[in-house]
Amino acid sequence: MRPLVLGLAVVAATLSACASTTETNTGRTATEQLLFARAADRAVEGLILPLPIGTRIFVDDVYFRNEGSPYAISTIRAALSEAGFALANNRADADAIFELRAGAMGLEQMRRVVGLPDMRVPINETFNVVSIPELSVYSRRDRIGVAEFSGFLYDGKTGAPLGAVTPMIGEYRIRSHKLLMIISWGQQQAVPGERDPGDSWREF
Repeated sequence: MRPLVLGLAVVAATLSACASTTETNTGRTATEQLLFARAADRAVEGLILPLPIGTRIFVDDVYFRNEGSPYAISTIRAALSEAGFALANNRADADAIFELRAGAMGLEQMRRVVGLPDMRVPINETFNVVSIPELSVYSRRDRIGVAEFSGFLYDGKTGAPLGAVTPMIGEYRIRSHKLLMIISWGQQQAVPGERDPGDSWREF
Protein backbone atom coordinates (compact mmCIF):
# COMPACT_ATOMS: atom_id res chain seq x y z
CA MET A 1 0.00 0.00 0.00
CA ARG A 2 2.81 2.39 0.90
CA PRO A 3 4.57 2.05 -2.51
CA LEU A 4 1.26 2.83 -4.23
CA VAL A 5 0.75 5.99 -2.18
CA LEU A 6 4.33 7.04 -2.82
CA GLY A 7 3.90 6.46 -6.56
CA LEU A 8 0.71 8.53 -6.65
CA ALA A 9 2.47 11.35 -4.80
CA VAL A 10 5.30 11.37 -7.36
CA VAL A 11 2.81 11.45 -10.26
CA ALA A 12 0.87 14.30 -8.64
CA ALA A 13 4.04 16.28 -8.07
CA THR A 14 5.05 15.76 -11.70
CA LEU A 15 1.69 16.86 -13.07
CA SER A 16 1.64 19.97 -10.88
CA ALA A 17 5.04 21.16 -12.07
CA CYS A 18 5.07 24.43 -13.98
CA ALA A 19 7.42 26.57 -16.01
CA SER A 20 8.03 30.30 -15.79
CA THR A 21 9.82 32.85 -17.90
CA THR A 22 11.87 35.83 -16.81
CA GLU A 23 11.40 39.20 -18.48
CA THR A 24 13.54 42.30 -18.19
CA ASN A 25 11.87 45.53 -17.14
CA THR A 26 12.73 48.42 -19.47
CA GLY A 27 11.69 52.06 -19.25
CA ARG A 28 9.02 51.53 -21.88
CA THR A 29 7.12 48.45 -22.99
CA ALA A 30 7.55 47.13 -26.52
CA THR A 31 4.13 48.51 -27.46
CA GLU A 32 5.05 51.98 -26.17
CA GLN A 33 8.28 51.93 -28.15
CA LEU A 34 6.48 50.81 -31.31
CA LEU A 35 3.82 53.51 -30.92
CA PHE A 36 6.49 56.19 -30.89
CA ALA A 37 8.51 54.58 -33.71
CA ARG A 38 5.47 54.41 -36.00
CA ALA A 39 4.59 58.05 -35.16
CA ALA A 40 8.15 59.11 -36.05
CA ASP A 41 7.94 57.18 -39.33
CA ARG A 42 4.72 58.96 -40.23
CA ALA A 43 6.11 62.38 -39.27
CA VAL A 44 8.84 62.24 -41.92
CA GLU A 45 6.68 60.93 -44.76
CA GLY A 46 7.03 63.30 -47.70
CA LEU A 47 9.79 65.36 -46.06
CA ILE A 48 10.81 68.14 -48.48
CA LEU A 49 13.63 70.67 -48.10
CA PRO A 50 13.82 73.98 -50.05
CA LEU A 51 17.13 72.89 -51.56
CA PRO A 52 18.18 71.32 -54.88
CA ILE A 53 18.21 67.52 -54.95
CA GLY A 54 21.73 66.27 -54.37
CA THR A 55 22.65 69.00 -51.86
CA ARG A 56 25.03 67.63 -49.24
CA ILE A 57 23.40 68.07 -45.83
CA PHE A 58 24.76 67.74 -42.32
CA VAL A 59 22.03 66.88 -39.79
CA ASP A 60 22.72 68.78 -36.56
CA ASP A 61 20.96 67.04 -33.67
CA VAL A 62 22.67 68.84 -30.78
CA TYR A 63 19.34 70.38 -29.68
CA PHE A 64 17.33 67.28 -30.48
CA ARG A 65 17.32 65.55 -27.12
CA ASN A 66 14.50 63.37 -25.91
CA GLU A 67 13.74 59.76 -25.12
CA GLY A 68 13.66 57.98 -28.45
CA SER A 69 15.64 60.69 -30.25
CA PRO A 70 18.21 58.28 -31.81
CA TYR A 71 15.43 56.48 -33.69
CA ALA A 72 13.82 59.75 -34.77
CA ILE A 73 17.12 61.19 -36.00
CA SER A 74 17.88 58.06 -38.02
CA THR A 75 14.37 58.21 -39.48
CA ILE A 76 14.91 61.81 -40.59
CA ARG A 77 18.27 60.94 -42.12
CA ALA A 78 16.70 58.04 -44.00
CA ALA A 79 13.94 60.32 -45.32
CA LEU A 80 16.52 62.82 -46.58
CA SER A 81 18.47 60.07 -48.30
CA GLU A 82 15.33 58.66 -49.93
CA ALA A 83 14.42 62.17 -51.14
CA GLY A 84 17.71 62.38 -53.03
CA PHE A 85 19.86 64.46 -50.70
CA ALA A 86 23.43 63.50 -49.79
CA LEU A 87 24.33 63.11 -46.12
CA ALA A 88 27.54 64.76 -44.91
CA ASN A 89 29.49 63.24 -42.03
CA ASN A 90 30.65 66.62 -40.72
CA ARG A 91 29.97 70.35 -41.09
CA ALA A 92 33.05 71.02 -43.19
CA ASP A 93 31.85 68.75 -45.99
CA ALA A 94 28.25 70.02 -46.00
CA ASP A 95 26.58 72.47 -48.35
CA ALA A 96 23.86 73.08 -45.76
CA ILE A 97 23.25 72.46 -42.06
CA PHE A 98 19.87 71.06 -41.06
CA GLU A 99 19.38 71.93 -37.39
CA LEU A 100 16.67 69.84 -35.76
CA ARG A 101 14.50 70.39 -32.74
CA ALA A 102 11.81 68.22 -31.14
CA GLY A 103 8.41 69.72 -30.45
CA ALA A 104 6.85 66.53 -29.06
CA MET A 105 8.03 62.98 -28.71
CA GLY A 106 5.87 60.91 -26.46
CA LEU A 107 2.76 58.92 -25.70
CA GLU A 108 -0.78 59.84 -24.82
CA GLN A 109 -3.60 57.75 -23.45
CA MET A 110 -7.30 58.52 -23.57
CA ARG A 111 -10.06 56.49 -21.96
CA ARG A 112 -13.80 56.87 -22.45
CA VAL A 113 -16.21 55.16 -20.07
CA VAL A 114 -19.96 54.60 -20.17
CA GLY A 115 -20.57 54.16 -16.46
CA LEU A 116 -18.38 55.05 -13.50
CA PRO A 117 -14.62 55.38 -13.94
CA ASP A 118 -12.25 54.21 -11.25
CA MET A 119 -12.04 56.82 -8.49
CA ARG A 120 -10.18 57.66 -5.30
CA VAL A 121 -12.57 59.02 -2.66
CA PRO A 122 -11.28 60.75 0.52
CA ILE A 123 -12.91 59.39 3.68
CA ASN A 124 -11.51 61.68 6.38
CA GLU A 125 -9.43 64.78 6.96
CA THR A 126 -6.15 62.86 7.27
CA PHE A 127 -6.08 62.23 3.53
CA ASN A 128 -7.05 58.56 3.74
CA VAL A 129 -8.76 57.49 0.57
CA VAL A 130 -10.75 54.54 -0.71
CA SER A 131 -10.17 53.27 -4.24
CA ILE A 132 -13.37 52.44 -6.13
CA PRO A 133 -12.86 50.23 -9.20
CA GLU A 134 -14.37 51.02 -12.56
CA LEU A 135 -18.02 50.05 -12.97
CA SER A 136 -18.77 50.43 -16.65
CA VAL A 137 -21.05 49.05 -19.33
CA TYR A 138 -18.56 49.94 -22.04
CA SER A 139 -15.11 51.51 -22.12
CA ARG A 140 -12.67 52.44 -24.86
CA ARG A 141 -8.94 52.96 -24.53
CA ASP A 142 -6.78 54.84 -27.04
CA ARG A 143 -2.98 54.69 -26.87
CA ILE A 144 -1.30 57.20 -29.15
CA GLY A 145 2.28 57.80 -30.17
CA VAL A 146 2.91 61.46 -31.04
CA ALA A 147 5.90 62.95 -32.86
CA GLU A 148 6.50 66.52 -33.98
CA PHE A 149 9.84 67.66 -35.34
CA SER A 150 10.92 70.90 -36.97
CA GLY A 151 14.10 72.60 -38.04
CA PHE A 152 15.80 75.16 -40.25
CA LEU A 153 18.59 75.29 -42.79
CA TYR A 154 21.63 77.51 -42.98
CA ASP A 155 24.96 77.72 -44.77
CA GLY A 156 27.61 76.12 -42.60
CA LYS A 157 30.35 78.47 -43.79
CA THR A 158 28.57 81.83 -43.78
CA GLY A 159 25.66 81.15 -41.41
CA ALA A 160 23.27 82.59 -43.97
CA PRO A 161 19.71 81.23 -43.73
CA LEU A 162 18.65 78.78 -46.41
CA GLY A 163 15.03 78.33 -45.38
CA ALA A 164 12.75 76.81 -42.77
CA VAL A 165 11.23 73.35 -42.81
CA THR A 166 7.52 72.69 -42.42
CA PRO A 167 6.93 70.96 -39.05
CA MET A 168 6.93 67.19 -39.39
CA ILE A 169 3.97 65.73 -37.52
CA GLY A 170 3.04 62.09 -37.05
CA GLU A 171 0.60 60.08 -34.96
CA TYR A 172 -0.01 56.37 -34.53
CA ARG A 173 -3.02 55.09 -32.60
CA ILE A 174 -4.24 51.75 -31.36
CA ARG A 175 -7.67 51.29 -29.79
CA SER A 176 -9.16 48.62 -27.56
CA HIS A 177 -12.68 48.08 -26.24
CA LYS A 178 -14.23 46.42 -23.21
CA LEU A 179 -17.85 45.44 -22.63
CA LEU A 180 -19.23 44.85 -19.12
CA MET A 181 -15.62 44.97 -17.84
CA ILE A 182 -15.12 41.40 -19.10
CA ILE A 183 -15.31 41.10 -22.88
CA SER A 184 -12.27 42.69 -24.54
CA TRP A 185 -11.47 43.21 -28.21
CA GLY A 186 -9.59 45.62 -30.42
CA GLN A 187 -5.87 46.37 -30.65
CA GLN A 188 -4.44 45.31 -27.33
CA GLN A 189 -0.86 45.97 -28.43
CA ALA A 190 1.16 47.37 -31.31
CA VAL A 191 2.33 44.60 -33.63
CA PRO A 192 5.97 44.68 -34.81
CA GLY A 193 6.20 45.44 -38.53
CA GLU A 194 2.58 46.53 -38.77
CA ARG A 195 2.21 49.99 -40.32
CA ASP A 196 -1.58 50.16 -40.28
CA PRO A 197 -3.36 48.91 -37.14
CA GLY A 198 -6.61 48.40 -39.08
CA ASP A 199 -10.15 48.65 -37.76
CA SER A 200 -10.28 48.05 -34.00
CA TRP A 201 -13.88 46.80 -34.23
CA ARG A 202 -12.69 43.85 -36.30
CA GLU A 203 -9.76 42.85 -34.07
CA PHE A 204 -10.45 40.02 -31.64
